[in-house]
Amino acid sequence: MSKGYSLKHVNELSGGDNEFIAVLVQTFLEEIPPDLDSMVQAVNSDNPQMAYQYAHKMKPNLQLFDIDLLTQIKQIEAWSKTKKAKEEIIPILDHIVSTVNGALENLKADFN
Repeated sequence: MSKGYSLKHVNELSGGDNEFIAVLVQTFLEEIPPDLDSMVQAVNSDNPQMAYQYAHKMKPNLQLFDIDLLTQIKQIEAWSKTKKAKEEIIPILDHIVSTVNGALENLKADFN
C-alpha cells in the first residue's frame, strides 16, 4: 500500500542526515495543514487569488515529499485566472485535501 509520499527527494536533499530529515518532516507537518485549510477557505469563499497563493506556496513542499498533486495544484492556480465557478474546482480541491491528509497521517505515524 502506498503511503502517499516518498522520501526520495528528501534523502537526496539531506544527504542521508537523519536529523535534517526529521526537521524537514516536522516543518512539513507544521506548515502544510494551515496552508491547506487556508486554500480550502479561499476556494469556499470564492477567492481565487488567495487560493492561488496557497496552492503556489504548497507546491514545492508537495513535490519535495513526492506527493503527486502537481496537476491538481496547477488546476487550482489556473482557476484563479479564469471566471469559472468555484463548484467546478471543488472536486479537485477535495482530491488534494484527501491526498494530503493521507500523506500527513502516514508521515505522523512514521516519524512520531
